[in-house]
Amino acid sequence: MTELFAYTDGACSGNPGPGGWGALLVARDGERVLKERELSGGEALTTNNRMELLAAINALEALDRPSTITVVTDSVYVKNGVTDWILGWKRNGWKTAAKKPVKNDDLWRRLDEARARHEVRWEWIKGHAGHPENERADELARAGMKPFKPGKAAQ
Repeated sequence: MTELFAYTDGACSGNPGPGGWGALLVARDGERVLKERELSGGEALTTNNRMELLAAINALEALDRPSTITVVTDSVYVKNGVTDWILGWKRNGWKTAAKKPVKNDDLWRRLDEARARHEVRWEWIKGHAGHPENERADELARAGMKPFKPGKAAQ
């Protein structure tokens, strides 16, 4: 049976600062990889949390049709936000329990819309712990950030 995974990561040099996001989409039949697709991008002035969100958003938006997918992230912020906090935020008109505006609500709304098309399972893994697909997503995020770092523009 074919399973679809999205390994996502965000990176930032300074917080805020130049940042990048990366996603590795993998279709598997058991242990056998059938297909991989790499995505990345970045911004000149952003935060790590925004890049983590954009990695997940872009992975889901890249799917051509409704799919069953496991999104694997090393971001507790993304995992807890999308599986727990977002329900309260929506109920409270995009305000926190403390009645303050939700940070990054533009991206949370976009993620909520992107996931609505799919059956998504969210999985957290420890970052920088030698997980090959997570390490690749981190490389993609750093590559996405590179054009925005002063003196590091792609040649």
